[in-house]
Amino acid sequence: MAPVNKSKKGKHQIKDSDNLKTMESSKSKAKDSGKFKGAKPGCAVAAHQPDLRDPDMEWWYAFLSKQKERQADSVPSDEEEAFRYFFRTSRSTFDYICSIVRDDLISRPPSGLINIEGRLLSVEKQVGIAMRRLASGDSQVSVGAAFGVGQSTVSQVTWRFIESMEERARHHLVWPDQERMDDIKASFEVVSGLPNCCGAIDATHIVMTLPAVDSSEDWCDHAKNYSMFLQGIFDHEMRFIDIVTGWPGSMPYSQLLKFSGFYKLCQAGKRLDGPAQVSREGAQIREFIVGDMCYPLLPWLMTPYGESLSAPMVDFNARQNAARMLGTRALAQLKGSWKILHKVMWRPDKKKLPSIILVCCLLHNIIIDRQDQLLPSLELPEHHDTGYTEVNCQKKNRNGKVMREVITEHLPRCETIELNKPTGSVV
Repeated sequence: MAPVNKSKKGKHQIKDSDNLKTMESSKSKAKDSGKFKGAKPGCAVAAHQPDLRDPDMEWWYAFLSKQKERQADSVPSDEEEAFRYFFRTSRSTFDYICSIVRDDLISRPPSGLINIEGRLLSVEKQVGIAMRRLASGDSQVSVGAAFGVGQSTVSQVTWRFIESMEERARHHLVWPDQERMDDIKASFEVVSGLPNCCGAIDATHIVMTLPAVDSSEDWCDHAKNYSMFLQGIFDHEMRFIDIVTGWPGSMPYSQLLKFSGFYKLCQAGKRLDGPAQVSREGAQIREFIVGDMCYPLLPWLMTPYGESLSAPMVDFNARQNAARMLGTRALAQLKGSWKILHKVMWRPDKKKLPSIILVCCLLHNIIIDRQDQLLPSLELPEHHDTGYTEVNCQKKNRNGKVMREVITEHLPRCETIELNKPTGSVV
């Protein structure tokens, strides 16, 4: 398929980690009373539990009361767990998110944000509305009824929240510097035994319905759904370190990769260009990521061996799979937590959908960066792309084959492969 952005220019928006500007000002504008100011990924955060009974949380008790009336059996009895159940974060992390968007929601509030008591909606209630809409995937009418506001208010509040997060929370999704990358590589080696592995790549379809006028075959994927792609690269803690979205789900994975800024940087030697390791045989093992067989085998992208496997190849595949499944699990957690991405979206604006996807990825990372805890039940029990069959990519770069053989020969031989199970702060 020809690149869609040439024939469909202006019809949809591409979000690529390498083309989005990092808003450094977001760190200084986020107000959090000194609790958390854009900490480096993986840094410990001091525990802080604000009082749920402060005046700005009146909306929460009204919301919780309604939810207990409607679904008493499913709402956790513990108040903190109930808050996490509905908004996916602890109250402390929720307050941090409020601090990111507070200036925008106060200085540029959407029109008509007056509730039935005649008061302007608090920042906390606006963030609660937006995060509940993203977390549940419920209709704007349903979310509005739960908060005592109208559909148009939910629409305006959610979009203002997305605009603000997209601008001011971008420091939570950046490519690691070399010091951070060294930590990632060391952790991947603990998990899988693979040397110099920098991440795992995977992609998922965001399924949607489209009006007849927009129902182009470009958007119809091989599962006969209309969908938009999200491709992510993940570190050992299942954190997004690169994304690309906005492209139609009909594209092959290999083409989606090729159109990304990440691919162009790698091909130009400007990414995955850190120090090489030396194998036991004296060969160079460069930095690389791992992906499924739907991706091409490249010098910096290691895919599994196919048929007719020797014992060393089986060993490599097991280790490669242990690393690669971190990306698959990350997408299952993303879509399980932010169900707006898992449910079928009803006629979304394809220009705005990439921003919604990006903000859900930012929220996913913020939970990890804050060392918050997701409820275990939120991860999808099955694959994040149920109903989609794997389409293998036949492209195998010659240098990629050589690199895979070098890594395979470097791995220690053992009769029984016992790989460490990954541990993440969001499980």
